[in-house]
Amino acid sequence: MRIQILALAAFGSLALGACAQRAEVAAAPLPPPPPPAPQGAVAGSVAADRDGDGIIDGYYTSDGIYHANYVPPPPPLPPMPTRRGERG
Repeated sequence: MRIQILALAAFGSLALGACAQRAEVAAAPLPPPPPPAPQGAVAGSVAADRDGDGIIDGYYTSDGIYHANYVPPPPPLPPMPTRRGERG
């Protein structure tokens, strides 16, 4: 008698398991990584390309102030030595 009860319970669980609906949970896609910070910019700022040439000209800070990426030009080369002088 016990074997019949165990067999009936096993068959019932298999039958009900086949009817169970499996909900497929779609995983949310990962957000894209943040763009790399441009060189010369401050963390938390927004890069600015004012003339539209594709090169970052400066950045805006969170208070709305524009800061240009200014690099001073290199100093001029020293003048070439002349042939004039003592020996002429």
